Amino acid sequence: MIYRRVEDWDDAYANGPNIPGGDRWPGLWVEQAKAFRDKLSATGRMKLDLSYGDRPRNRFDLFLPEGEPKGLVVFVHGGYWVRFDKSLWSHLAQGSLARGHAVAMPSYTLCPDIRISGIVTEVAAAIEATARMIGGPIRLAGHSAGGHLASRMITTSAPISRDVQRRIVSTVSISGLHDLRPLMNIAANADLKIDREEAMAESPALLEPMAGARLACWVGAGERAEFIRQNALLANIWTGLCAWTSAIEEPDRHHFNVIDGLADPDHALTRTLLTG
Repeated sequence: MIYRRVEDWDDAYANGPNIPGGDRWPGLWVEQAKAFRDKLSATGRMKLDLSYGDRPRNRFDLFLPEGEPKGLVVFVHGGYWVRFDKSLWSHLAQGSLARGHAVAMPSYTLCPDIRISGIVTEVAAAIEATARMIGGPIRLAGHSAGGHLASRMITTSAPISRDVQRRIVSTVSISGLHDLRPLMNIAANADLKIDREEAMAESPALLEPMAGARLACWVGAGERAEFIRQNALLANIWTGLCAWTSAIEEPDRHHFNVIDGLADPDHALTRTLLTG
């Protein structure tokens, strides 16, 4: 009989040190995102730094397809709720844009200036603001901490209007953190300040999915074991709560390049997001 127990929680959730050449990121994202914005700027199909709230980071970028949008995709960035902003991910809009969808990318206030519950409220406000600008079905995607935030939006306790929530037809959580309780054990919790009460209230795996929820949990097969476990966890639980779910482990992908498929209109990740 083999038993498994996590002894080093910081290592279990550490991505960069466990990826060969991991120090190349986020520099690669910065370059790719800027190149995409430079290319799109001449077309008039890009609106940057639109406001959705009163705090300095309550801003989103909106990328528009050629012609009338078929709907709206909202991508929520990761960074353990403590780092990064919308500017690093612009290039990931390419896949959905090529298939006729508008793409919004919000920033949000970072911990420790806010609790995770406050970020949840901000992301909901960002989705509400973009939904007023773009009609049709809404599809959500998020990476890592952003996967948590995206899947949190389709729970019955999400701080989002029922009218907007009913427009959400597809959600993809990429390397998502769906149960916050283990993160109470990592050093970064000095900034996150997750306690048991917040973990219970803000973990999608501990919450009810909205009626008709359609969720794909997507992770790189080369990721840390905890991310693979968290990926399977939410799909498993929500299957038992009448949601439409799938769990995918993409071969030859790690935590930093697993999102690259969003930039390709023909990649299975983009096709999964735009299904439904």
